[in-house]
Amino acid sequence: MRIGYLDMFSGVSGDMLLGACLDAGVPLEELREALSPLGLEGVRLDVERVERNGIAASRCVVEVPDAQGRRGLAEIVAMLEGAELPEPVVERSVRVFRRLAAAEAKVHGTTVDRIHFHEVGALDAIVDVVGGVWCLERLGVDRLHASTFTLGRGWTESAHGRLPVPPPAVMELVAGWPVCEGPLQAELTTPTGAALVTTLAQGRGLPADFVPETTGYGAGTREHEEQPNVLRLVLGTVAEGAEELAVVECDVDDLSPELFEPVAEALYEAGAREVVWIPVQMKKRRPGVTIRALAPAERLEAVGRALFRESPTLGYRWWTARRETLAREEVEVETSLGRVAAKRIRRLDGRWEVRPEFDACRRIARERGLPVREVARALERELAADSD
Repeated sequence: MRIGYLDMFSGVSGDMLLGACLDAGVPLEELREALSPLGLEGVRLDVERVERNGIAASRCVVEVPDAQGRRGLAEIVAMLEGAELPEPVVERSVRVFRRLAAAEAKVHGTTVDRIHFHEVGALDAIVDVVGGVWCLERLGVDRLHASTFTLGRGWTESAHGRLPVPPPAVMELVAGWPVCEGPLQAELTTPTGAALVTTLAQGRGLPADFVPETTGYGAGTREHEEQPNVLRLVLGTVAEGAEELAVVECDVDDLSPELFEPVAEALYEAGAREVVWIPVQMKKRRPGVTIRALAPAERLEAVGRALFRESPTLGYRWWTARRETLAREEVEVETSLGRVAAKRIRRLDGRWEVRPEFDACRRIARERGLPVREVARALERELAADSD
């Protein structure tokens, strides 16, 4: 699996992401050609080699006409959906703009339909978003990971006057993500950059067993004496069976057993891969259970909300764990008992093993009036013989 890791030690912006992708190997001419269906007249896209505190980087330069009309979200979505762009690029770009629009609307106390954006509607933001999404697709990134957001501090000028750093829209966008202030008195993370990362990134921090291969540096416009103003994009791979998951758990002693099933269902709907119940002894020797869920890191917040909503717990604990799995795939196989859903598993010695799904065994047992265990054993023997 090809992984892209964004190291945001000096923040992130749309043009920094473009620069990092170009530095990592995306040809500029291909990017220009990819953006041409948008019909952005008068927009020039270029790249220049710069140095930031001793690090060579690519700075993406987007020149736009001086007179720009405002654009609302509906107009931008119509532009993207009407352009001859790859479907994944359109879908992800629309999600980025909708997320950014929702944040701006909340900050201004209005609705997405009524707001017109100073930044979102600008031509350079359209180039940043669509270009960034297309570049990650061009680099073959299957999964994007991101570091802690470095936000900066101080004050910044905007169309609404002087605002604190980070701006309110950025704080809305990074809600639920790890952040730090950083040492610089400057705005380091922009709304467009935050919207791109929080929409596209599926993991936080370096994934387990990550093998770096290529690094690209995208430069910001300003230079800082204290540290390089660059975004680092690291491309690499992880083994197919290796993944980093979040373990989320809490202890309860006042949950009726009748509610175990709906709690588990809510956790699965929130994105949990596994849910288990572990008997424990709690304070005053009361019997209780530990509810433990295993979920992708990006579903941690959703799983936590499900715990608060469906169980009586007042808190939960979580940590990350690495999981190794054997290569496997879902298949359907013909057997003497009919067509059966099964898992095909590759063992470490290269052998393939086929196991019937329990639901398939139960269905056949019900149809034929047989005990489930007999059906399962018969299918396991038959499939084992076929594997040999």
